[in-house]
Amino acid sequence: MPLPAIDVTSNMLAEAKTSKAWPFEEARKLVKRFEQSGYPDVAIFETGYGPSGLPHIGTFGEVARTSMVRHAFRVLTEDKVPTKIICFSDDLDGMRKIPGNVPNPEMLADHIDIPLSRVPNPFDSEAPSFAAHNNAKLQEFLDGFGFDYEFASSTDYYQSGRFDDALRTAAARYRDIMDVMLPTLGEERQSTYSPFLPISPETGKVLYVPMKHVDAAAGTVTFEDVSAGGRETTLPVTGGAVKLQWKPDFGMRFAALNVHYEMFGKDHQANSIVYDKICRILGARAPEHYVYELFLDEAGEKI
Repeated sequence: MPLPAIDVTSNMLAEAKTSKAWPFEEARKLVKRFEQSGYPDVAIFETGYGPSGLPHIGTFGEVARTSMVRHAFRVLTEDKVPTKIICFSDDLDGMRKIPGNVPNPEMLADHIDIPLSRVPNPFDSEAPSFAAHNNAKLQEFLDGFGFDYEFASSTDYYQSGRFDDALRTAAARYRDIMDVMLPTLGEERQSTYSPFLPISPETGKVLYVPMKHVDAAAGTVTFEDVSAGGRETTLPVTGGAVKLQWKPDFGMRFAALNVHYEMFGKDHQANSIVYDKICRILGARAPEHYVYELFLDEAGEKI
């Protein structure tokens, strides 16, 4: 259901252009950007979600803040520029550990490093996977507050080919990406790092292994499948056969989806420089950003 139109009066527009409220200050950054580069068909705002757990106050805060900036932008542009918020679920990530607060944990014991969208559903629901259950909870949660957004699944986007062009470009510019990533890593991690994470065709696991060869012309990567006896394997970078490590993945997503605005909790602040560099390597302009404080639990830890 589309958002209702905003009737922007001359007084409202004048106030919006000078308001010191942070959503209007952020929205003016976007207006300035588009005045320089031209307005897009749709201004894309993005938020991210990890479906290894349920949505919480931090999830609400990110979507609420983004919605505030979107509304301010609509006022400043007199609602003449279509806008969209994409709520992106990283459900192709491998399950790194069994959460301590899920029922039937024994169902999950054999699924470490399996993509969350392929891990069985331990909950009392009809969802076909662990991620599908949590994705449904996310949408139910956001819908309950009346947010307007478009849900996006990493698994669907990788497997459908939505990211194929960007992934081929990543293969062609593999060395440039490595040149960005390696200085951010320790010496031991540098020797094993790859921006590409193959998904084993034999075990289904997301593999953190170095690449033996990246063939940009063929769009393939070659590696040793450590989950299947170290067998040398070659996979296409397209079609969901591989995914990207999370920092390159952020940058690739910005480029592939033409994201214009994404905010982060301050735990992402240093990494956002890396995300943006990779976005530019892949041929796109990086989004505008805003960094906010985190919600903490009773022990002072990030939720």
